[in-house]
Amino acid sequence: MKRWGIAWLVALGVGGTAAVSASPIAVDIRLPMYQRVGGMTGNLNSIGSDTLNNLMTFWAEGFATYYPSVKIQIEAKGSSTAPPALIAGTSQLGPMSRPMKPTEIDAFEKKYGYPPTAVAVALDALGVFVNKDNPIQHLSLEQVDSIFSSTRACGGKASLTTWGQLGLEAEWANAPISLYGRNSASGTYGYFKEHALCKGDFKGSVKEQPGSATVIEGVTNDRFAIGYSGMGYKTAGVRLLPLTGLGSTKVYEATADKVYAGTYPLSRYLYIYVNKAPGKPLDPLVAELLRYVLSQEGQSAVVKDGFIPLLKEIEAVEIKKVDDVL
Repeated sequence: MKRWGIAWLVALGVGGTAAVSASPIAVDIRLPMYQRVGGMTGNLNSIGSDTLNNLMTFWAEGFATYYPSVKIQIEAKGSSTAPPALIAGTSQLGPMSRPMKPTEIDAFEKKYGYPPTAVAVALDALGVFVNKDNPIQHLSLEQVDSIFSSTRACGGKASLTTWGQLGLEAEWANAPISLYGRNSASGTYGYFKEHALCKGDFKGSVKEQPGSATVIEGVTNDRFAIGYSGMGYKTAGVRLLPLTGLGSTKVYEATADKVYAGTYPLSRYLYIYVNKAPGKPLDPLVAELLRYVLSQEGQSAVVKDGFIPLLKEIEAVEIKKVDDVL
């Protein structure tokens, strides 16, 4: 993701007003308050990311308080379902927890003659989770790769299959590491494969789950488990491990300031993709929903769902995509 560094933000005079502290996470008060407009009615379909499922529901519910006659239907089976739905016109909103692949953009362009528009709507720390009883303190990305990957493209020397190989003792020493992850339709699966496995292959022993919540449930119920998911799905039954990046010894927790700075190794944006033709305004209902999402009210839902809200500097870039006719 682009590195919105803290020093850069402070240089712009952001330091006292933006929500950059680790705790509590708060909405940037410089974001606009949402203002109701007239004439909004109709139906919208959202097809895509499971990671964004709860957020899309919160946004739909919040939007309905301003426009009760607007109905938003949400289907969340994975980010890879968003591009085909946008191309076919069966959805107007394509939430994704990863950027579209070049092949997906090419398929959209082949149909419409221009690329889809990606609007960043929140930030996330893709987390590596262990059971709450697991005493391990942190992991390096090399270790994460050696735990989850059969190819160890990040440079790990040996496959890690027991907790003892990671330094745990007593009952943990010979305990096999139980792996939980997402299925291949998931953007979280794709992002983790690219950034945590250096584009390597997953081990066949990974228990693929249909959603982020079921990954966390699996790790909660399996004492010797490890899994990955968006930070918004954290519960009391799991621990989100600090990580060190490739070739580094510095440990970073998955906190808002580390995500804004881009120093937490698995920082990412969450997106809603839309069909916006060059030189033409975005569909009014789609545009109005995105204005709500990018407002203080919309970003409050991001905090409620456990993710990280946009700073004003980021929102200013994204709202131009919604409002500009280029």
